[in-house]
Amino acid sequence: MPDPKTKPLSGRRIVVTRPREQTAEWRQKLEFLGASVVELPLIQVSKHINPETLAEVLTEFGSYEWIIFTSVNGVRYFFEEFIRVHEDIRALGLIRIAVVGEATAAAVRELHLRVDLQPKKASAEELAKELVGRESMDSAKVLVVTGNLNRDVLVDALHEARTIVDRLVVYQTGETDLSSDPLAGDFRSNGADAILFASPSAVQSFFDQAVALKLGPKARRPLAGSIGASTTAAMKQLGLPVDFEAAAASLDSLVEALTKKLNH
Repeated sequence: MPDPKTKPLSGRRIVVTRPREQTAEWRQKLEFLGASVVELPLIQVSKHINPETLAEVLTEFGSYEWIIFTSVNGVRYFFEEFIRVHEDIRALGLIRIAVVGEATAAAVRELHLRVDLQPKKASAEELAKELVGRESMDSAKVLVVTGNLNRDVLVDALHEARTIVDRLVVYQTGETDLSSDPLAGDFRSNGADAILFASPSAVQSFFDQAVALKLGPKARRPLAGSIGASTTAAMKQLGLPVDFEAAAASLDSLVEALTKKLNH
């Protein structure tokens, strides 16, 4: 057993802003490196599907050439409903699967399904570019599975390529009220060495709750880290500092950037 004092994040307080039910892997990885993890769930995610839209999509599912997932939540909630209706995963037929990001790809593979397209750079822009670049998308029919706050850049880019795009919202993201949460009180009093942002919605929530999260005079002011381009853009737009950014939009890459920054 290695000496905890030799671990790269030993003695560091790291704030994780993921929804409560999605922090386990983050906590495990950070604590393995010696960090003390502070959970500050700035957002909450819940299943939210219009039953009429879902019924329409599933009725004409065989006509889609591609299904695109933009997040792990999209994979989770879509397949919960798909299996509820069809019971057999083979009802997917010959549809091809495209994803944005490694975490989303992993969620698909956990269902023993193959990912047919994943851009090297995890962004909606890159996925659209690769789709259009590999084959003609003119009149191709595509289903984009997404959340209520996701940007329309992917859908817009496919529309420009004359693709027929249906958009299925399967979850909604909302801000968590932390004004009376003891975790927020701990953050205000003690601060942290770093705070990790993994989505534009978490950044927006942090900005909106500035009063509830204002640091006390003796609190450590954390460095702010971003998981990727869209999160970084949101931070800059709201005037939040970006002290480090993951080279790839993944937890491993973000933790690597965090470790490098704190031990520089």
